[in-house]
Amino acid sequence: MRGIASALSLIMSLVIAAPASAQDQAESGIGAVLRGLDKVNGQTVDVDLPKGGRGAVFGLDVALADCRYPADNPTGDAYAYLTIREEAKTDIWFEGWMIASAPALSALDHSRYDVWVLRCITS
Repeated sequence: MRGIASALSLIMSLVIAAPASAQDQAESGIGAVLRGLDKVNGQTVDVDLPKGGRGAVFGLDVALADCRYPADNPTGDAYAYLTIREEAKTDIWFEGWMIASAPALSALDHSRYDVWVLRCITS
């Protein structure tokens, strides 16, 4: 699973670095809005994280490296680079780009919790 996440991360890095027309460029937000789901009791929570920050989503420690969105459409599709660990543990459960419109493409694989990106914070 980590191989797929690494490959997706590499592809996203190449896409971000590739020259593009002004309408296809992405901009970085100042943070991201994430949603967490506890699959055991059905509880959800929305969490605002600043770029470079970290926060708790249920029993997970989530770090946000960057959140990008289309320059010509700030409310458009967001994608965020996340690192997710269980609190007080060193094992990484997820590291890579997570895409708001396709959360299953690069998803957290945890038995109890789900986390996905809703949107970037632009101001």
